[in-house]
Amino acid sequence: MRIIGGQFKGRKFYPPADKWPTRPTTDFAKEGLFNILTNEIDFEETKMLDLFGGTGNHCFEAISRGCNDVTYVDKHGPCHKFVKELAKELDVEEKFKPTRFDVAKYIPKCTDSFDYIFAGPPYPLKWLDQIPTMLFKTSILRPDGLFVLEHNPNHDFKTFQHFVKVRTYGSTHFAFFKWQE
Repeated sequence: MRIIGGQFKGRKFYPPADKWPTRPTTDFAKEGLFNILTNEIDFEETKMLDLFGGTGNHCFEAISRGCNDVTYVDKHGPCHKFVKELAKELDVEEKFKPTRFDVAKYIPKCTDSFDYIFAGPPYPLKWLDQIPTMLFKTSILRPDGLFVLEHNPNHDFKTFQHFVKVRTYGSTHFAFFKWQE
């Protein structure tokens, strides 16, 4: 994996992903997503949450682009250890808050709120379709915030109340959501 833009542009990192329950977003899809995000959010002013953070791919891309407040959530111990070590190596520990927690338990318990939330769950996750509903039942997303859910073609969120658009990169889909009246 590599960081596409910003301060660490071109930086490659190699998670020891042997037997990890992760599916890192491809560089192609991540580049497409971050091209859109660059026009939708100001990274330097954004407080970000990465659910199912895995390798930290999205966190470190956002930090590279100027995000100074990134919270990472993943329950897999080796992933958590890897991202903490990478944050130290990149000297971004003060911008990065790794949390080892199950996302299903984290969302309803979280008392913080965020400008941008990204969720890249495992595609076979049985409750993937429930994630937008879970999130919008809380105040975890700020009123003017953006939520992006990565999924495969087996899911369709177009009828969800807060759905805005979907962008597709190969078999990777990004559904965008915002608070709407």
